[in-house]
Formats: sequence, C-alpha cells, structure tokens
Amino acid sequence: MPLYCAAMYSLEVQNYPSYNTIRSVLMEEMVHMAIAANMVAALGGSPRIATLSPTYASRGLPGGVAPDLPVILARLSPRSLENFMRLEAPEFMLNARQRAAVYPTVGAFYDAIREAIDSHKDPLRRAVERGGPANQVGGNLGYLTFEPAEGDDPVERFHAALDIITEQGEGRAEGSVEAGDDFQREGSHYARFAELRYGRRYLAPAGDVVIAPENEAEFFRGDAIAWPVVINTLAVPSDRYAALLAHDPDAPGVRKDLDAFDEAYTLMMAALDRAWNGPVETWWPSLGAAVTQMDQMRVRSCFTIMRRQVPEPVVGRLAELYPGQFAALARYTDLDRPVFYGPRFVNHNADR
Repeated sequence: MPLYCAAMYSLEVQNYPSYNTIRSVLMEEMVHMAIAANMVAALGGSPRIATLSPTYASRGLPGGVAPDLPVILARLSPRSLENFMRLEAPEFMLNARQRAAVYPTVGAFYDAIREAIDSHKDPLRRAVERGGPANQVGGNLGYLTFEPAEGDDPVERFHAALDIITEQGEGRAEGSVEAGDDFQREGSHYARFAELRYGRRYLAPAGDVVIAPENEAEFFRGDAIAWPVVINTLAVPSDRYAALLAHDPDAPGVRKDLDAFDEAYTLMMAALDRAWNGPVETWWPSLGAAVTQMDQMRVRSCFTIMRRQVPEPVVGRLAELYPGQFAALARYTDLDRPVFYGPRFVNHNADR
C-alpha cells in the first residue's frame, strides 16, 4: 500500500485516469490483504498488522519475493511504474535471471502456499473447524471468509482465495494480462500499470497473438492517456529524511507535518489490527476507523507535506548527505526542478 499511495498522492489533480487507476489497484490490494488475514485467522493465527514496518528504501518484498525489485517510496514516474509492473508481473513476462529466484513473483509465492495447502488438506480442515481467537472480517463487504460451514470444503475456499489474489494481480493465465470472466475480463494490476507506463489503453492485436516481453508495446495502443501533473517529491531515503532535516531551516514545521501523517498511518494500522484481533462486535467500527485515517493520510500528505519545498541549497547537498543513496534519489526525483517532501509511512507502533 505505501508504494502505490506515495505515487498516487503525488498527483496534483486527483480525479484523472492515472489517479483512478492507481486507486482501483489499491482498493483491490486491500481486499487481498483482508482475504489473506482471514485465511490466517481461519487457521487459528492472529494477523499481525499493528506493528508491521517494512523497510524503505530496499530491494525485494518480504518472504524473498522478487528480490531484484527496488522498493522505494517515490512520486509517480515512468521508473516507478516499471517497478509496479515488476511487482505485479506474471512469471512469463520476466527474463531468465529474474525467473531464477526462489519466488520470482508474488504469484510464485502464493503457488508455494497452494502447494502447502494441498500437502496438508486434513490438518487444514481440522484447523478451520477448531477456529481461533481472531475474527473473520468483511463477509458483508464481499471479502472471502472461512467460517466452518456444512458441506463447504475449506481447501476449495482457500484455493478460490488464492485465485482471486493472483488473477487480479497478474492475469488469468500464461500469455494474458487480463483477469478472467469472473472479473469481467478487466485488466490485471500489471496491465493497468502498463497502460499508464505506455500512455495508452490496453488493446490486444487481432488474431492469436500472445503477449510477451518482446511484443508488449503492441498490446497498449488504444486511446491515449494523458500524463498527469506530478508533484516532484523527493524519494524517501532510508533515514526518512533525517540528514536532510538536519540542514533545513524549516525543519520543525516539516517534522510536524511528517509526524502528523505518520500518526494517521499508525492509527490506521492499529485500527486494522483491532478489526481482526479485537472483540468480534467491534470489527466493523474498527474498519471504519481505519478508513477515516486513510482519508487523513491523503489530506495530510497532499495538502501539507507535499507543499513543503526542500530548500535548493539542501537539494544541492544530497550527494554529500546521502552518498550511498544519491543515485537512487536522482533516479526517482527530478533534481533540476523544485523538490518537495513526500510521506514517509513510519509506523510508530513498531517502535513502541
């Protein structure tokens, strides 16, 4: 979520196709998170959300997924879209070096989970029958839940859950970046980000042509998508701007705005955690509290943080302040234009 939010928030106008595309992916990713948390809860576990604190900037996703992927909080740009496409890519769109990883894609990681399910069907059924302390959240919102039910095989429901996650992310099958009929053949997350990268809507060539890395551009030749106005935020270094702020005369005000965003992010994570791990009767208001904080994050990012310009003399010292990260900062930020701060996504609960 933070990677996509950082790009989405950086759009000056938030009702154009680019914004709506990223937001549509974010909404589905939240559903995927809910499904995965419900699977954990069904097995007797307790989803750990309140203290989650991924590392930025880094490489690869948790669990060893896509180890070549740059994971950096940055504005929307062709390079960030290429990263998003890599994150959502089906394995057949990767090169040989990328495919050599243990889990080259998110789908490959879920395939390993699928294999574990099939290797432990009876223990899984018994675990779901016993239940656990965590809640099943979102059934009335359309999220898959996994309560025991007469004549319902939880193994099949787990398979269906994995299918939703992988199909919406990568596409329905080898050689396709569309989701299947169950999703009205909408573009996968990969395809939606590719549309923004190519600046054209998805439009498959006539005939039986199959999409591949070599001919991908031929599939994105539909109506043009105008590139949005993007706030030139500085990609977030691993110290969360600490070295930068030490030299910014306006640092107290900037820190106040950054901390206000981080507090909203922390409260959102805590509310999501309560939805699964709090009293069952409170999961609905806890989910509502999380949505409230999501809106606060957007407001505090777009209308405060991203209006804070990094002083030009400080931008001129970036190579000195971040010698090991300067190349990455320069790749994701236009240092020849005015530069602004971006949200850091610091979860304070991880440090408490």
